Parts: sequence; structure tokens; C-alpha cells
Amino acid sequence: MKKWAKGLAFVLLASSLLMAGCGAKKEEKPKVAEKTKVAFVLVSPAKDGGWSESHENGRIYLEKNLPNVETTVVASVPEGADSERVISQLASQGNKVIFTTSFGYMDPTLNVAKKFPDVVFMHASGFKSEKNMGNYFGRIYEARYLTGMVAGKETQSNVIGYVAAFPIPEVVRGINAFTLGVKAVNPNAKVKVIWTNTWYDPAKEKQAALSLIDAGADIITQHQNTTGPQQAAQERGKFGIGYNLDMSAVAPKAVLTSAIWNWGPFYKKVVEGVQNGTWKMENYWGGMKDGVVDIAPYGPMVKEDTRKIVDAAKQGIKDGKLMIFKGPLKDQEGNLKIADGQVMADKELLSFDWFVEGVEGNIAK
Repeated sequence: MKKWAKGLAFVLLASSLLMAGCGAKKEEKPKVAEKTKVAFVLVSPAKDGGWSESHENGRIYLEKNLPNVETTVVASVPEGADSERVISQLASQGNKVIFTTSFGYMDPTLNVAKKFPDVVFMHASGFKSEKNMGNYFGRIYEARYLTGMVAGKETQSNVIGYVAAFPIPEVVRGINAFTLGVKAVNPNAKVKVIWTNTWYDPAKEKQAALSLIDAGADIITQHQNTTGPQQAAQERGKFGIGYNLDMSAVAPKAVLTSAIWNWGPFYKKVVEGVQNGTWKMENYWGGMKDGVVDIAPYGPMVKEDTRKIVDAAKQGIKDGKLMIFKGPLKDQEGNLKIADGQVMADKELLSFDWFVEGVEGNIAK
């Protein structure tokens, strides 16, 4: 009996050790962090060759450089009621961050932000905000100034055409900066402006450029989402200054350079802040120093002395030594608007409603 009892005890002990061993092998799988859903609302096609594509490139950068992110893009969304409906749908679908990328989305974004306090909204180019809604833009006027210098040095007719979207401060500010760049190197040149009242209408914007060429312009620049103006320049054997992206691939014989955006790092910073709980509402307005704006590589037709002058000015902007909107500045009628030595404040720049001397065109009031 003692032997039998000892044997039974041994079996029971072995069984318990075996079961314990089996239990030790059942390791719990590590929890996978839930992906942060991020949405983008674009006013034109994602591959429009301009403004919307610059944001699409930023979205792609975000996905490649930040783990646990899932993005959605809704393109060609009209400004107004349609955009509010789309933004609201994206918020209700679990997106934690929503970037709305056109000026006309400002009020719709604000309306939706108030209804979804747990979602972070960021609106491009606007000025309104909420606890959970910030806005962002870049000092593209710095790049505009430099591209104006290129145009001023390279023009032969001293007439430069500017195809412009809408007479809002953002566009007026860009025209003024470009013109100041032109005049810095070529006091005899002038900038002719045509308004299209469109963001994305390739045919209309191309036709506007052709009209400017017929009026004597030998360089065409633009504030449009399409490459139509640059195509017009190439077809007529003229030069061009692109916008949003490097447009040289579309018109390699025409494009001297382009004023360009680089949104990717900013998008990554915002989403990281949301993920780690450090995001705070901000009104972001970065410049060349931050890398959010720049100029594209020069075309082979740009002369070496032009490159040297523009490169020096670019460094001056980065160092804070070159202030673009520093007086004396006169309006197109010759009236002194900014006194000698005075630098325009951001508040003034954000409400620009007058043209500097050298611009030919009117601002609809």
C-alpha cells in the first residue's frame, strides 16, 4: 500500500507540473495599438498637379513616416454646404484628426468642430479657431518674393502676367510679394493681373494666361490649382513660374522655378501630438526657415547671376535679415502705405486688400 501511495503521489505531482508547464506556454499576445484615423478634404482632384496634390503628398508622407495611422482622402469637394456634410461624415466615421484644405471650408469646419469636441480639426489658410480646431498656413509669400526676383531678372518685355484665383488677402499678399521681388531687381517691370474666380478650372486658367501673353507678358505666374497657365506659356514659347509643386515636369521648356509647399512634416507633427496627448490649438504660420515653403530647383534656362542673387536673398529671408513687407511701400496709385523702416505686422498681412506699386489690376471690393 505504501508503494502504491507513493506511486500515486508521483503521478499527481508529475501531472500538476505538466499542466503548469502547459499553462506557462500560453503567452498573451501583445496588444496592437489602435490606428489613428486621419482624414483630408480637398477642393480639387488629389492629383491636380497643384494645391491639392501638395496636400496629397503630405498625406502620403504622413502614412510612410508615422506608424499606426490610417488615412482617408475625399477630393473635389465644393466649398460651402457640401463640404460641411463631408466633414461631418468623416467625423462620425471615427476620424480623430481632420484636415480641411481650402479657404472656403473655414466656416463649415468650425460648425462641425463644435458638434464633435473629441475630434481635432485643422483648417488650411483660414483664421477662425475653436478649442478643438486650429488653422495652419505657410509664409508662401517668402517664396513668391524669390520667384518674383527670378521673373524680374529673366523678363525681356518687362511685362509679367499673373493668373489669380480670388481677390482674398492670401492671393493679394502673394501678388504683392511677387511684385516686390520683381521690382527689387527690375524697377521697370510691371505685373498684370487677371482674376479667374476659380481654384480649379484648367481651360479657363489656361485661357487667362494666353490673354496675358497677348497683352505682352513673356513670363506667366499663377495662384491656381492647375498647370494650365504653365502649359500656355510653353505652347507660346514663353517662360513661367509655377506654384504649389515643381511644375517643370509639365512644362520643362517654360518653368523657371516654382513656389512650393512641403506639408508632410507638419502633418506628422500634428498627428503625433494627438496620439500622445500633447496637441494644443494653434494658428500655425511657418516659413522658409521651417521648411514648409520653398522654391523648386531652377530650370536650365535661368542665368547664373540670377541664381546667385536669388540664393543670397533666400538666405537673408531664413536669417531674418530680409523683411519682404518693410517700408517704404506705396500702393499702385503711388500713395505711401507703409512708412520707411516700418514692417507690416501679421495682422496687416492677413487682411491685405491693396496692391503695391507695380501691379496692374483691380481688387473687387
